[in-house]
Amino acid sequence: MQQTTSKSGGLAELKRKILFTFLLLATCRIGVHIPVPGVDSRAMADFFASMQGTLFGMFDMFAGGGLSNLSIFALGIMPYISASIIIQLLTVVSPELKRLKEEGASGRKKITQYTRYGTVMIAAVQGLGIAIGIENMTSPGGAAVVMDPGWAFRLTTIITMVSGTVLLMWIGEQITEYGIGNGISLIIFAGIVAQLPGAIINTFRLMSAGQISLFVALLLALLVAGVLIFIVFMERGQRRIPIQYAKRMLGRKMYGGQTTHLPLKINTAGVIPPIFASSMLMFPATLASFSQSEILNRVSMMFDPATILYNTVFVALIIFFCYFYTAIIFDPKDIAENIRKQGGFIPGIRPGLKTREYIDTVLSRITLWGSLYISAICVLPMLLISQFNVPFYFGGTGVLIAVVVAMDTMSKVDSYLITHQYEGLMQKTRIKGRR
Repeated sequence: MQQTTSKSGGLAELKRKILFTFLLLATCRIGVHIPVPGVDSRAMADFFASMQGTLFGMFDMFAGGGLSNLSIFALGIMPYISASIIIQLLTVVSPELKRLKEEGASGRKKITQYTRYGTVMIAAVQGLGIAIGIENMTSPGGAAVVMDPGWAFRLTTIITMVSGTVLLMWIGEQITEYGIGNGISLIIFAGIVAQLPGAIINTFRLMSAGQISLFVALLLALLVAGVLIFIVFMERGQRRIPIQYAKRMLGRKMYGGQTTHLPLKINTAGVIPPIFASSMLMFPATLASFSQSEILNRVSMMFDPATILYNTVFVALIIFFCYFYTAIIFDPKDIAENIRKQGGFIPGIRPGLKTREYIDTVLSRITLWGSLYISAICVLPMLLISQFNVPFYFGGTGVLIAVVVAMDTMSKVDSYLITHQYEGLMQKTRIKGRR
């Protein structure tokens, strides 16, 4: 494959795409360490060290550490993701957006434009909230985070953070178009993986201090490897529904008669359910960190990640959001209608309403197993942290994102190589035919 691909120039182009992607991701990592003007970076880092287990800690994970530094990329790509999710939800209830979605490339281009406008608006609101929120913050040592608070600082912070988010959005789109893989996903992936060396160093420190024995460390390494293999296995899992297409005559030729399948992924909702569930459960702890209310402090203690109540509610929310988000992004009615229009049918199932009900039933069953799988992956790190003092710095959501993005990128690399292999073979066949 490599010889055929290199002859057609595909391998050299793939190398350029990978290098282009790597350079843009490196630019994102450099920007994470450039602070917003007027902020004491050391005091901000000390403050964030005391805010683990809140929404700030989760947002900092998606920002690749940019929020704890209050850098120009402090908001990360989360405003774009939030705008995309909002547009998807509005597409279900808005006839105008639904019509644009069905128009094809031109409609999708218009929806992308609306998503960009929404990203700027969300980033501006979040930037203003962060600017106002950190003006009165102090580190555990008493140092002020903002050196000169006021509207000058607020406007500077808003402009800087909105510009950083727009730049990240542009970088993600450039990677998707000219690089390899999904740019937005790779930016989040790079931010999560960048914290891996620190976690490994922290693990060795705990071993040298005697807090983790060598046997426990080896056992945990095997467990992590097993979890990664399990994630790959489940993410590739599909329920394939057979579809038969009837034969039909067009002119003098017979068309149709093929048998294909409709693949339904076990995890259709992706990583959105644990993100939503974590955000809702971390909200009380975030409010308690800014308030002296005894009620909020009690609620925050009740929803500590080490408690049974937290994990039970967490699993219930993940299951709910798995069904909710799957219903948003996958419509059995449209699938059944498209199958009927193309002259296809599921063996033993009548086209139309019965096909829709059958697909909906199958999807509901596999979504249950997918939600239980996501719940197990997300709850396991919390149990290991509470029982074995393991430095799982990103938890189950980060593991899911890292593995899914890595799998998606590798599949796109393989598809690229296979496509250029066929192009090379076709060129070779043409040359032989001319001879």
